[in-house]
Amino acid sequence: MRIAIYGAGGVGGFFGAQLIRAGEEVVFIARGAHLEAIQENGLCVSSPKGEMLVQPSLATADLAEIGPVDVVILGVKAEQVSGVAESMAPLLGAETFVLPLQNGVEAADKLGGILGEEHVIVGLCGMMSWVAGPGHIRTLGDVNFIKFGEANNRFTDRTDQLRAAFERAGVKAEIPDDIHRALWEKFLFVASLGGVGAVKDAPFGVIREEKESRRMLELAMSEIYRLARARGIALDEATVSNTLAFVDTLPADGTTSLHRDIVEGKPSELDSWNGAVVRLARQATVDVPVHTFVYESLLPRELASRAAFKL
Repeated sequence: MRIAIYGAGGVGGFFGAQLIRAGEEVVFIARGAHLEAIQENGLCVSSPKGEMLVQPSLATADLAEIGPVDVVILGVKAEQVSGVAESMAPLLGAETFVLPLQNGVEAADKLGGILGEEHVIVGLCGMMSWVAGPGHIRTLGDVNFIKFGEANNRFTDRTDQLRAAFERAGVKAEIPDDIHRALWEKFLFVASLGGVGAVKDAPFGVIREEKESRRMLELAMSEIYRLARARGIALDEATVSNTLAFVDTLPADGTTSLHRDIVEGKPSELDSWNGAVVRLARQATVDVPVHTFVYESLLPRELASRAAFKL
């Protein structure tokens, strides 16, 4: 397959590197110093198992230089999805499809509205990876997985071919029976832990061990559970308890990307995480007081960061 990685950061860079190592033709779309470093030296991925250096078939910021591909793996920030979709025409052939991997539950719908639903599948991933420096991705642990599927949950050759490519690359890839349930299970986890961690400015260990913080986290998860059920998403009754049990296995000093961005004064995905909960809950007439508190508490810092970065 000819695969374009749009956004070669912690997510796109990691998966792109694995696919290159497995022999797939991979193009990186990046910008700035990160792009220049990849063009000059390739992309280095560091993990607890060591380092690997890969060379993409092309690294560029000019989509016209690439032409149509089989699949676009979208690794940009959630707030960039609509703008990126508007620029994606040079990558699209009649059979091209886009796999969004943003945290949140709205990316596929945004892409479908701009590109056409036939060009979009639904996806999510799990990992702890980030850009450690230009041309350098660092990843922690062995929890690296990807899940995707058609929006109607039908089996198709294109998703099976992509799954096989990931498996050849050593990535745990799955096509769930219900991709929307899988997407909301992750959303319940990341939006709740990210929002509570950011508003408390505390790592995973403190959030799960300190009684009041753990209760706040549980309530936040319960709000998303009720919202998902109200929207017809078939979350299991044990989703909240299972997710809390998973949080108990995470590194005590770990934090989410939302928390790190807020603390560092960078634009974050607040609007696509807790903001989306508030927005979608309003439409479904579901009460979400914890997420409302988190969103409204963090919003002034988010707006200040966006003004500073002139987004």
